[in-house]
Parts: sequence; C-alpha cells; structure tokens
Amino acid sequence: MAAVSNLKNMVLSLTLVCLVCSAILGGVFAMTSAPIKAAEAAKTNASIARVLPDFESEPAKESVTVDGTEYVYYRVPGTGYAIISTVGGFGGPLTLMVGIDEKGIICNTVVLSHSETPGLGAKCQTDASFIDQFKGWDPAAKKLAVTKDGGEVDAITASTITSRAYSAAIANAYSVYLKLGGNE
Repeated sequence: MAAVSNLKNMVLSLTLVCLVCSAILGGVFAMTSAPIKAAEAAKTNASIARVLPDFESEPAKESVTVDGTEYVYYRVPGTGYAIISTVGGFGGPLTLMVGIDEKGIICNTVVLSHSETPGLGAKCQTDASFIDQFKGWDPAAKKLAVTKDGGEVDAITASTITSRAYSAAIANAYSVYLKLGGNE
C-alpha cells in the first residue's frame, strides 16, 4: 500500500532523510578530522623546514598584531622565525611563509597559497630565479621592492603586480620580525 501524500508524511520523510544524511556527514567528519589535521601539521612542518636552516627544537606557534593585521609565526629557538604573510596579488590573496634567521636575513620563502594567473603570476611558486633572489636577502641593507619601484627585486616577466605582492609579503614578514625584537 502506497503512502498517502500529505503534509505529515512529507515532513516525516524529509526529517528522516535529513537525520540519516546528518549522521553520515557527522560520521565522515569524525573519521577524517584527525587525518586532515595531521596532514595540515605535516605540511606546515615541511614548510618551516624549507624556509629555515636545519633545527632540532620544536617550532612554537604564536601570533602578533602589526599595524592592525594579525600574523601567525613559528619561533624556532636558536634558528629564527617562520612568518606567514598574506597580501593581495593580481588574482587574489598571496600567502607566503618567510624564514628569517635571528640576524634578520631572509633564509627562504615558500608560497603556501595563491590565486595568480597560471603561466604568469603563478611563476612566483615555480620560477627558481625569482625565488632564489631572496635567499640571503638583508632587508635592512637592500630595498624590498621591484626595480620599477626603485628597489632591488627582479620582477617576474609580465607579472609585476605579483612580484610587488611577493615583495610586500616579505616586507610585512620583516616588519613582524622587527616587532618581535629582531635586530636589536
């Protein structure tokens, strides 16, 4: 015998479907949340290892506010800081992790996320000649700006806006370093 189509039966059917779907989604979330957090932690630790010289101590995650913006950073005693800096690029936010040693020298940079144009601005993640120019960079001695703006950064060809954003992200990270008492 078929169920009669009335408001009561429709509400009961939809409620049952919603409860079953919610239980399934809750179960999947419970099963996957720990592996997702572990993968994110591994990605963060790998990024820290790429931007700072070899270290043995555990990085300590902290945050600080500079000029009204909150920055997350990882302090590695005896080695330096891994600072996460986000700025607006050509296609959207550009997020970098910048490694700065205890003397204020840029060790390395890693792009954590970007929305730049594939083949142009996206080269900020893959163009070794662009990325490597920041290794050993002393922001206290050299201007962190593209050459078009009077600085010493060689921009990615046809991606000046992305290059400016990349330089600005590093400059912001250096401001965080100074706020934390670096180069006293």
